[in-house]
Amino acid sequence: MFRSLIAAVAGAALLAGASAAQSATLIYTTSLSGSSEVPPTGSPATGTTLVTINDVTNTMFVQETFSGLIGGSASAAHIHCCTPVGTNTGVAVPFTGFPAATSGTYNNAFDLTSSAIYSSAFLAASGGTAAGAEAALLTGLANNQAYSNIHDATFPGGEIRGFLSLAVPEPGSWALMIIGSALAGAALRRRRWALAED
Repeated sequence: MFRSLIAAVAGAALLAGASAAQSATLIYTTSLSGSSEVPPTGSPATGTTLVTINDVTNTMFVQETFSGLIGGSASAAHIHCCTPVGTNTGVAVPFTGFPAATSGTYNNAFDLTSSAIYSSAFLAASGGTAAGAEAALLTGLANNQAYSNIHDATFPGGEIRGFLSLAVPEPGSWALMIIGSALAGAALRRRRWALAED
């Protein structure tokens, strides 16, 4: 009986830990291309964007790589929100310190509770508060209505972009959830057998 209790507690702890890890971190990703621009630019440049949201610490970490811009060095890069795929909308979060280059990488952490990270237009459209802007951005990301965009002098509307979508959870997270469920199930079965024998 004591072993069953220990197994149940261990299983529940693993399951809770896996669930907490899942709910605390959301990862969105996209491939950037000229064909995703509206209208398409015909650019052969490519890139990737990875956006990691931590909903416990209210932070957003952006990792972006790009290469082969033909319109000159990047003049700006942003997350635009919120609009359906195949349409354009305004800037939500400008990427401060983005490299002025035709190829490169960018890594930056953003505090989603700070109104300073949002464009003034997005902030105003979201009720004028950081909380409203954060809620709008997270809703846009969850609904596949936010895109990453790189601009330059030849393509001021953007040379390459891609709509962000939720990434599939890592195998390690799935494994923790499966192991936790299996342990909890085994503990419950043992408990039922023990009660049936009494």
